[in-house]
Amino acid sequence: MSLAGTAFATLTHPLPSIAAIGPLRRRLLPGLAGLGDPRHVALTFDDGPHPEATPELLRILGNAGVRATFFLLGRMAEELPEVARAIADAGHEIGVHGYDHRLLARRGPAATRYDLDRATAAITAVTGARPRWWRPPYGVANTAAMLESRRLGLRPVLWTTWGRDWTATCTPDSVYRSVLRKLDGGGTILLHDSDVSAAPKCWLAMLGALPPILTTCRARGLAVGPLAEHRLLPGRL
Repeated sequence: MSLAGTAFATLTHPLPSIAAIGPLRRRLLPGLAGLGDPRHVALTFDDGPHPEATPELLRILGNAGVRATFFLLGRMAEELPEVARAIADAGHEIGVHGYDHRLLARRGPAATRYDLDRATAAITAVTGARPRWWRPPYGVANTAAMLESRRLGLRPVLWTTWGRDWTATCTPDSVYRSVLRKLDGGGTILLHDSDVSAAPKCWLAMLGALPPILTTCRARGLAVGPLAEHRLLPGRL
């Protein structure tokens, strides 16, 4: 996730119709923003699966007794079916992040619908789990994608805090501090278990930051888990 800002824009082709940014999105569409139970934090990962990062992440989560939501790319699931299945087999929740990691605002309606439909079919076939959630690449959607996600039964969810773990200069400490800067009960954490659209090996910083993030959440009395346990607030597109 390297696009500046955290805008979620529902765009027509070609004119924009709505752009909810930061605090505005939280006020108007708290469920879309990822706000839920104030005693809980939703842990989510984008861009996987990855042949090195994802198995190590599954090991860390397993040792910690934590489940999460993984927003998979259809292409990567097809390329690494064993890794994708391992996520579902470990009890983690499966979401859709698209087939390829492309900015939907630059795609036409037909290409957008095809991407989302193809991704959902591929991820379902590989993992054996029917996805419930959808997160558009870069947090930006368009009208065609919103309509298609609804047809497929996918609920769009973004995030309230992220680790900025896609950069070449990120470190475990920088990822930890970035997540904690805006982490509150009821929030949704966005991290990445892949470098498919980011700096090579940047996921190493995420792996180093995750254990202290989990420790801090527990010290604050916050349960950590997947979106299914988050009790998202009303408010969705």
